[in-house]
Amino acid sequence: MSTTAEQTTSIPTGSWSLDPVHSSIGFAVQYAGVGTFRGTFDEYEATLVDGRVEGVAKVASVRVDDPNLAGHLQSPDFFDAEQNPELRFVSKTIERNGDSVTIEGEITLRGVTKPATISGTVAGPTQDAYGNQRVAFDVETTINRRDFGIDWNLELPNGDPALADDVKITANLALVQA
Repeated sequence: MSTTAEQTTSIPTGSWSLDPVHSSIGFAVQYAGVGTFRGTFDEYEATLVDGRVEGVAKVASVRVDDPNLAGHLQSPDFFDAEQNPELRFVSKTIERNGDSVTIEGEITLRGVTKPATISGTVAGPTQDAYGNQRVAFDVETTINRRDFGIDWNLELPNGDPALADDVKITANLALVQA
């Protein structure tokens, strides 16, 4: 039997797959210096296998409130979905301290791979009402979009850029033990 300390400082082993009903992947970027533009991805996958997290979001599934903007995000100005259909994250290490988690890994976007630190909270494992073991991650990281070749911008009347360079990526992942 595990001690409480072991249960709250370790990442579960075995194979865990995504529960898409209770999960989401999104992004946010400052717009015009006074607001935040947000989007989500409708198609994504994530797994946790023996302490390694991998996730993929299909760029073509990006969802925003403006259909014209959704099309522009698919273009070479932004995601370049035709040439680079996925955003990918692969962990190298996962450190848990109670309900806090830090995940070191690599993000690949537009064919460019960069190191990334993702942090947030982790809950579980715990048993749900149907006898399934579950674990959840609520994590985020901030990337500089220009590091991935996303340079498009417009100049505002005051000379500032319309879009900030920093983009926050969020992942709320509910995983079920296989």
